[in-house]
Amino acid sequence: MNKIRAVFAKTGRAKYISHLDLNRCMQRAFKRSGLPVWYTEGFNPHIYITFALPLSLGYESGCEIMDFNLTEEVPEERILSALNGAMPEGLRILKVYTPSTKHTDIAFAEYEIVFSGEPEAVSKSFQSFMESDRISVMKKTKRGGVKEIDLKPDTEVISLGIRNGSFTAVLRLPAGNEKNINPSLLTDEFIGQTNIGAEVESVRRTGILSSSGEDFF
Repeated sequence: MNKIRAVFAKTGRAKYISHLDLNRCMQRAFKRSGLPVWYTEGFNPHIYITFALPLSLGYESGCEIMDFNLTEEVPEERILSALNGAMPEGLRILKVYTPSTKHTDIAFAEYEIVFSGEPEAVSKSFQSFMESDRISVMKKTKRGGVKEIDLKPDTEVISLGIRNGSFTAVLRLPAGNEKNINPSLLTDEFIGQTNIGAEVESVRRTGILSSSGEDFF
């Protein structure tokens, strides 16, 4: 059995494909590709696929990670070509390789967030928001409850600026099994505290990182 990792982009209309539907979409793509993929055993065999970090509905990404197995050795170039030939609009495989890391090594994710509204005003307001001593929000727990957390210590600002007429923030947040922060927690709190008409125009995941800060893939 050959373990393979694929890095893929999810853009355009594909950003509205839920994680559950993405799994179904990939199952169909693998079947169309003709690749010798490995199926699970048991009463309901299906193509074995795992994703590193489920992406929120409506978010784009250029660094999604998917692992699967092949029953025989296939050149990486052929895997890439076969999968892309079977992908729907908005999904594209960027890279395939033999993985040397585990999903549990993931510690951070970076997001590019574009806001609508008057860019100078949004920029000033957001910088003031991030300079707060504490950014308290309510976060759902795995058991279905809610708890109050402070986002300030866990949010790293990579860059802030005005691009193409819109204010854009690039942020690094915890991601993975130990701690996972959705950027919507931060943006919802920011918008709720301001009265300048700012809204989130788009969110794009631009990086998945290990605890050392290096690219995971």
